[in-house]
Amino acid sequence: MENALLIGMTRQMALRREMSIIANNLANINTNGFKAEQPIFEQYLSRTASEDSPNDTISFVQDFGMHRDLREGRMEVTDNPLDVAISGEGYFKIDAPEGTRYTRNGAFELDAQGRLVTRDGYPVLSAAGTGFTFGPEDGQILISGDGTISTDQGPQGQLSLVTFDEERKLQKAGGTLLKTEEPEVPVEKVNVLQGAVESSNVQPILEMTNMISVMQAYQSANKIVEKSDELQRQAISTLAKVN
Repeated sequence: MENALLIGMTRQMALRREMSIIANNLANINTNGFKAEQPIFEQYLSRTASEDSPNDTISFVQDFGMHRDLREGRMEVTDNPLDVAISGEGYFKIDAPEGTRYTRNGAFELDAQGRLVTRDGYPVLSAAGTGFTFGPEDGQILISGDGTISTDQGPQGQLSLVTFDEERKLQKAGGTLLKTEEPEVPVEKVNVLQGAVESSNVQPILEMTNMISVMQAYQSANKIVEKSDELQRQAISTLAKVN
């Protein structure tokens, strides 16, 4: 009975974590550059304590980690000259207060000082490691396919795009920003599109289907826990009457 209770509880804990991840995916359907996530489960086998079946095992489930879907999202044309979408590999480098951060979200804007920044106000870095600042005399801002930014005053620098050998080790750093201890690898063939953004790669129908499956699995696990608890109460009640 204890084994059944433990199995049910570990399954419920894993399902709660999975439901939280699905809910976060659905909440970010309209977040530019967001990548869908899925939990990774690990199964532990443990021998039962039964003398009649000493070789039998039981399975415990634990959410081991998280998998990020790195597939490219759909390109959405915005016609905003400060929006930039990455086609292919790479991440923009962002100068955040906590250090360098990375993102696929190219919905940029100009702050009060004329700096090119993210929607959170963090400067976008150039390949030279500096930011971009524009004034009224610069006029129209043009961004070519290789990330070079030009104005009426001439070239202003090139957007810094980097990637990583261990891309899946990128960790969340708030919003669509990511962080990592992995060394940067410059993108050899930069390919960006001005006036567009990369949308989230979350698939709503798939996520809703997964949510229904998780809810059904949770209900099944809950029945196991309730049944095990009921059997324990009956056993204790029976022993009390015998004594």
